[in-house]
Amino acid sequence: MMLKSKYLITLIGLISFWNINSQTIEISGKVESKTDVENIHVINTTAKFFTVTNKSGDFNITAKLNDTIVFSSIQHKPKEVIISKQIISTKVIYVYLEELINELDEVLVGKILTGDLLSDINNTEGDPPINFYDVGIPGYKGKPATQSERRLAEAGIFKPQMLLGLLGGGIPLNPILNGISGRTKMLKNRVDVEEREALMQRIRIRLSKDFFYMYPLHEDLKMDFFYFCADDENFLKACKNKLDVEVLNFLKMKYSQYMENVNSTKN
Repeated sequence: MMLKSKYLITLIGLISFWNINSQTIEISGKVESKTDVENIHVINTTAKFFTVTNKSGDFNITAKLNDTIVFSSIQHKPKEVIISKQIISTKVIYVYLEELINELDEVLVGKILTGDLLSDINNTEGDPPINFYDVGIPGYKGKPATQSERRLAEAGIFKPQMLLGLLGGGIPLNPILNGISGRTKMLKNRVDVEEREALMQRIRIRLSKDFFYMYPLHEDLKMDFFYFCADDENFLKACKNKLDVEVLNFLKMKYSQYMENVNSTKN
């Protein structure tokens, strides 16, 4: 009878231990730093969950015991936290991130540079270049147009109602001729391709390191993966002017599709 009781107690203990180790809970966290704490990537590399911090450095993420949480930002040194029993018990994480200072080798050219980019730029002597405001000339402050965008603007946008204007001779012929010939459509496609390429490259530079923390991919396939994402008809809608966490979710969805393609090719 005592043997059965000991066995039962041991079994209950093992079940309790297993429940503690396997239980996934939502953990609230806060990131602190001397610099900006908004939009820091918080990645559960074990369970492949991710989120970002808000303006105050607060975040929520699901995790279980012994999961690895990575904190990543271009302004801070990366940091890993292993989910401990204490964190599971309190359901809270407080993390302090050290500022990542871009340092240069010390150079002496007229005056000593410290190696701190921001400090050296502020200490640099010299007058700023004259701009159009200094001389009272109106100017354009928006994003400079690409060559393809300029060509599209010069070609004009053809609209069917323009044909009615031909009777009065009140419209330029270029938009109509370019529309009929297909040149306008070709230029639109070129602008779209260039916009996709530029956005894809920005995402790759900004997010590839953190994304491949969670979803490893052979180095030779990484560039191909991003082109695969950019070819999606919803790429611009899903990623242009979106939060990092939204872009990461899109990349996650495309990763599943990409790996299916890779595996089907191997088979």
